[in-house]
Formats: sequence, C-alpha cells, structure tokens
Amino acid sequence: MSEASSGHLPVSWGTLYDWAAKRCPPGQGRLLCGPLNRGGGEPPAGQAGAMDLGFGGEVADFYHQYRRGYPPAVFDTLAGVFGLTSDDIVIDLGCGTGQLTLPLAARVRAVAAVEPEPDMLARARRAAAAQSLTNVAWLLGTDTDMPALAALLGGQLAGAVTIGQALHWMGYRELFPALAPLLRAGGGVAVITNGTPLWLQDSAWSQALRGFLEQWLDTTLTGACGTDEASQQRYRDTMTAAGFEVTDASFEYTDELDLDHLIGGLYSAMRPPPPDQRGAFAEQVRRAVAPHERFTEPVLVMMLLGRPR
Repeated sequence: MSEASSGHLPVSWGTLYDWAAKRCPPGQGRLLCGPLNRGGGEPPAGQAGAMDLGFGGEVADFYHQYRRGYPPAVFDTLAGVFGLTSDDIVIDLGCGTGQLTLPLAARVRAVAAVEPEPDMLARARRAAAAQSLTNVAWLLGTDTDMPALAALLGGQLAGAVTIGQALHWMGYRELFPALAPLLRAGGGVAVITNGTPLWLQDSAWSQALRGFLEQWLDTTLTGACGTDEASQQRYRDTMTAAGFEVTDASFEYTDELDLDHLIGGLYSAMRPPPPDQRGAFAEQVRRAVAPHERFTEPVLVMMLLGRPR
C-alpha cells in the first residue's frame, strides 16, 4: 500500500464495499456505482476484511480529470449555514481527489480529508500541492474511523463534516450518531450529491448510453449512487433520528459534454477496458450516442444540512 497521506487512521473496511462486485466477461469493465447499488446506500451486513473499492490506479486519474467540482454556491451555503470561518476545521469524509476538500481548504484553517483509497489520496495531495495548499491532512480511513479521528483531533471540534457524493458507500445509520460529538456549537453535517450518473438521465443520449452499457455489461443499471429521491429521504430520516435538525438546499445548472468527457466520465466510474481495447470501446460508445450530437447534461446539486439539536 502506497504512502499517500500525511497520516493513517486505523482502517476498518467493514462498511465500505465494492458495489460492483459482479465480474463482467473478460475484457469488459464494471461500473463502480451501478449494477449492484440497489438504488443507493444500504451496504449488506457482515462485509469484513480489506475491500478493493476499484478506485485505485489510473481510475483515480480519470476521476480527478473528469469528475466535475462543485459550484461556488455550495461553499457559500456551507459557510452560511454552519458559520464557517478561517478559524475552523472541516472534515471531508470520502474526499476522493479533493473536489470538496481543496475549495474548502481555501476558506478554513484546516481540512482533515479522509479517503479509503490510497491512490485517490495521492492524486488529491498532488492537486493540493499544485495550488500551494498546505493546510490539508490527508488521512487513509473510512467512515468507521470517526472515533479514531476524534482522538487525533485532541479535543478540537469541527465546524462541519462534509460527505460529497460518497454516502452510498458508507454505513450511514451508524455514522450520523458518531459525527455529532465531533462538531462545535453551530456546526453540522452536509451530505452533498453532484448530479445523476451519466447513464441514468432522462435525455436521449443518456438513454442510448445506458442501453449500450447494459448490453455491454449484460446487466440492468439502476443504482443512482444516492441521488434518487428514496435515498435522499432515507438519509434525511436517518439524520433526524440521530438528533440532527435537517434543512436542504439545491442548485441547478447545465453542462455541455463532448465525447472525450463522456468516455472519461465512464472510466472514472468503472474499471476501464485494457488499453488495447479502449479504442474499440470508445468507438462503440460513439456509435451508440451518434444520433444525439449535443450532450447537454442538467446537473442537480443537492445538499442535506444537519445541525445537532
């Protein structure tokens, strides 16, 4: 395991697992949020031992290059609702390659960025260095490591815990009660989604893409990675039951994708085909979506904002 972070939490992988554990035919990839997601957010009990989450190696590079960041309104909302200032610490749980972490680090005193995949942490750390951000602690860990993180903070309390497009990987029923003791007065937890998966949208090009992927993977794609209404309601109810007062915010905008970003976005969410097969894969995608020349994507960013009562 590579030394990707400035600190390691004692890793317990039980609540994170590879949603796409179904093996595809030789030479084909598998979506990391799709076939076995079951609509979002209910990992099966008893998943123990180290899990290959599938975001290592070059997938981390695709993730960094093709996963969009969050609009400024998200960070303005976090600052307004939780009163974040330059004196605060923020915990970014499931930080990926830093889509939330890096803009937050520019606004607060420090960010503790927690991620179970070493290669994602390494890529995020390089991005922080490129922006001359030195106030992020990169920590290898999972949602079950919050007690260890509390000990690491040594009594300091966080202004916020952010979970961006990652809660569907976590044991959130156990997580939310564990987060309240980490928060200062007025602080809170933000669960943020950043658009529906490329293959589950209502547009003609997305439907064509889904049809191709379902044939290629030989499975039905239904998992919405926590962006669906049922998952959002389940998260809200669980936060409320854990003692949080929950409000919400949402923002919509439109993005234009080209074929390169469409394929790159897929590679950030799947195990890519072997390099010598990627040209053929890209050509098949191109043919599937060719009748739909413009790939316009409506992006709905949703935030669940919980403060302890």
